[in-house]
Amino acid sequence: MRRARFGLIAALLTVSVGAFWQSNTVVAQTKFTTGSSDPLIEYVNEQIRLGWEDNEVTPSPTADDAEWIRRLYLDLVGHIPPADKVEEFLSDKDEGKRSKLIDQLIDDPDYVRNFTEIWTNVLIGRNTPDRTSRAGLRKFLRESFARNRPWNEVVYDMVAAEGHFEENGAVNFILGQLQGNINSEEYHVEATARLTRIFLGMQVQCTQCHNHPFNEWKQDQFWGFNSFLRQTRRIDHDKYDPKTGQNEDDYSELAFTDFSGPVYYELRNGLVQVAIPNYLGTEIDPGGETNRRQELARLMCHDDAEHTVGKAYVNRMWGHFMGYGFTRPIDDMGPHNPASHPELLDRLTDEFVKSGYDTKQLARWICNTEAYNLTSQFNRNNEIDAPSAGEVPLFSHMYVKTMQAEQLYDSLLVATAAHRSGAGSFDKAEEQRERWLRDFLRIFGGNEEDEPTLFSGSIPQALLMMNGPLVDKATSAEPGSYLNSVLSDSRLRNDPARVRSLFVSALGRNPTASELTRLKKTMATSPTPLAAYQDLYWALLNSNEFIVNH
Repeated sequence: MRRARFGLIAALLTVSVGAFWQSNTVVAQTKFTTGSSDPLIEYVNEQIRLGWEDNEVTPSPTADDAEWIRRLYLDLVGHIPPADKVEEFLSDKDEGKRSKLIDQLIDDPDYVRNFTEIWTNVLIGRNTPDRTSRAGLRKFLRESFARNRPWNEVVYDMVAAEGHFEENGAVNFILGQLQGNINSEEYHVEATARLTRIFLGMQVQCTQCHNHPFNEWKQDQFWGFNSFLRQTRRIDHDKYDPKTGQNEDDYSELAFTDFSGPVYYELRNGLVQVAIPNYLGTEIDPGGETNRRQELARLMCHDDAEHTVGKAYVNRMWGHFMGYGFTRPIDDMGPHNPASHPELLDRLTDEFVKSGYDTKQLARWICNTEAYNLTSQFNRNNEIDAPSAGEVPLFSHMYVKTMQAEQLYDSLLVATAAHRSGAGSFDKAEEQRERWLRDFLRIFGGNEEDEPTLFSGSIPQALLMMNGPLVDKATSAEPGSYLNSVLSDSRLRNDPARVRSLFVSALGRNPTASELTRLKKTMATSPTPLAAYQDLYWALLNSNEFIVNH
């Protein structure tokens, strides 16, 4: 019966997507700044404004501090901001506080953890391929992001790497794509498709069997890329387990194997053609003495005058922060699929390359732009800016982004401290966290292709959020939980102050006057004051506003 009342409380809150993200008010824009004086940011702003003018749209106003800090935390460090950080930011009167917070979070250890997780999922998915070391890949990425290694060097390592899957974690990207029989034509196909799609932003896999009907990619170009990988094989090593009397998986390695000459492939009419290693028009010697993957890595990461690796990364990261890239899909770039802002994409790519492929600097540039700092509420003069309906993105308001599974899970822990609720020691709290995380990834997970609709509202997802052990623990008010700290804090002596604390913790904002009025009446009908607060917190954690990044 208690759970049935939660729906009523949720209905009273003005946190539905439709109500929260649409406004009929057009607000005059003042000169925008985060406090950064970087001239590139002003160039980005000018290019985006030209798009607004050309399409006769009025941009949404700048997001208020509460909306913006929540977005920034989710995008840079992978979780919502703790309540005390929200309070501190809202009370700060420094006009340059946004730029300073961007710098602070980019140097936060959670930035490294967040982008390690993002790129692990992009490279091998959430369901780790057989005989692939997720831990090894994470270690490689974590060290790369922690040292802020140039992105082209990181890509070079993953394309050219050889060796043990944990001693050299860079091998796991290609290792995870080599499945099946090495003598099969399909052995290197998935590696070819994913390498070009992820690192070059080119979907050449469509030309494996025939020339593409709509773009310039031809069948021989797929097999030209494929031939770079033909000297690559995985070797799986087993070890004998005396307890079971059987050989068990031990480790895998990515190794060099002899291969020389062209690759043969068949046209639809049955004719057999040949292809030699060819990178965007640059051919290499197909002889056996050539290390083809090293040559591919060099051409991609050091000798490409078009900086294709850099452009693909810029486009993907713009999409990460803004909700949509300059192209749709984000990994299908080329003349057949022109960018929404081609001059801007080219300039950002040039500056990214000049910076030494500095991934932190690129994040800093994007987060300081005017477009990134706009509210997600749209108005009657920019409602046509709707990429979800197939329109070209104009970035006149922030697009609402669905949380990834890891973001949602970590945000629940930040908001509620549920893993510490009644757990006792730190070790027990961490054990509880790992158990819940496995449940979350099982129900909310999937591969990276699923991320745009990750929270789909399925019955298992809804049940986990409404009745799962994590949310149940969060609303139990046991010692260690955030709800317990609010109710036991002597400084929060009345209901409005406590309600406000729960709103700030869960949604990163203060309740509106209307919400306070409605909640006062509804909470008065609860059997006990504790039940009222538990119901309220449950409703906030299950609201649309909590589960999306806006």
